[in-house]
Amino acid sequence: MAISIHPLVDQGVKPGNSGFSGGTLTCKCASAPVTVSLGANVAFDHVCGCTKCWKPEGALFSLVAVVPRDKLSVTANAQKLKIVDESAPIQRYRCTGCGVHMYGRIENKNHPFYGFDFVHPELFKEQGWAAPEFAAFVSSIIEAGFPPSRMGEVRSRLKELKLEPYDCLAPPLMDAIATHAAKAKGVVAA
Repeated sequence: MAISIHPLVDQGVKPGNSGFSGGTLTCKCASAPVTVSLGANVAFDHVCGCTKCWKPEGALFSLVAVVPRDKLSVTANAQKLKIVDESAPIQRYRCTGCGVHMYGRIENKNHPFYGFDFVHPELFKEQGWAAPEFAAFVSSIIEAGFPPSRMGEVRSRLKELKLEPYDCLAPPLMDAIATHAAKAKGVVAA
């Protein structure tokens, strides 16, 4: 039996629509759901094994992507949102009704990803957002209780799904972090 990664990738990664220009994310509440409007397609969509991201019931990985901060607005029931951990670099706003994380925002202007908000694309009402491209923080599923002896199966399954597994972020994102740090130190031109 194949390892279940996330319900939206287990049957294969569906390609995105290059013309997708955003839509509405909706929490899981049956009444008075929180809605968040995105005015752009997502980028760097990936499955994430970290223990901080919201995952649907039974999923080993979350599905997470970024959108420019100025393209995200809460459009209904904002009063239901609460920050999960105010000390974390990413301020994850979850619905107090259903527990779903609606978006994560970085407030530290010196953070390399400042200006991007993190979202869970599976919450879109619409279809066609950018497809997942890779798997991040794969080893972190061990911290959530996954047996270390089965990690080879997980990595094999991710590769079958064409989601290259990393125990950090994908190389372009790691390069962006290192470039940000180098510019701050003045060792690379700004």
